[in-house]
Amino acid sequence: MSLLDLSPDQLLTTTRSVRKRLDFSRPVEPEILQECLEIALQAPTGSNMQSWHFVMVDDAQKKAALAELYRRSYKDYRQATAATSGTAFANNPERGRVQERVGNSADYLAEHMHEVPVMLIPCFRGRTDNLPSGIQASIWGSILPAAWSFMLAARARGLGSAWTTLHLTYEKEAADILDIPYNKITQAALLPIAYTLGTDFKPAPREPLSKILHWNQW
Repeated sequence: MSLLDLSPDQLLTTTRSVRKRLDFSRPVEPEILQECLEIALQAPTGSNMQSWHFVMVDDAQKKAALAELYRRSYKDYRQATAATSGTAFANNPERGRVQERVGNSADYLAEHMHEVPVMLIPCFRGRTDNLPSGIQASIWGSILPAAWSFMLAARARGLGSAWTTLHLTYEKEAADILDIPYNKITQAALLPIAYTLGTDFKPAPREPLSKILHWNQW
């Protein structure tokens, strides 16, 4: 398939977390997903261990079961954050409005998660429980670039996704659904994947660089 006409900088600055603009009605071709993963496998990996695994899920029953775990976790998350959502950005009304839109789109995704054509669960060999922070950083620093590369490759092909982790509250249950050997394999995220409704995504509002850049000292 043809790629979107995006420069490298445009690709990097317009790859959004897509929720409301996921097209649930259009199937995603397996060969396109595999093409994106082939690109993802070129991402850097600590000590060249290449300890990653990727579970693609398009079975309707398994998607429904994973979506239910996600909704269960999302409900708890929303209840826990509801008390502070109105005051967190009291001094920045514009940021508050943005966060409200993000919350609404997250609600939408939770409600419709089972409808996405495909879910991708990036995984890695081993478990990080009780490992030193430096080793954990190396392990997570190997799977995250690959998953982000997948999302960039997907965007270039008209696909959208969103980085979600809430199902990991019930990682063992998700492992049982997918026959993932829980004691040997760690799930890193759950990416809902679909073609997007339109491809005209724009850079998101961010804090000024001057507020978060530190030279030589904090």
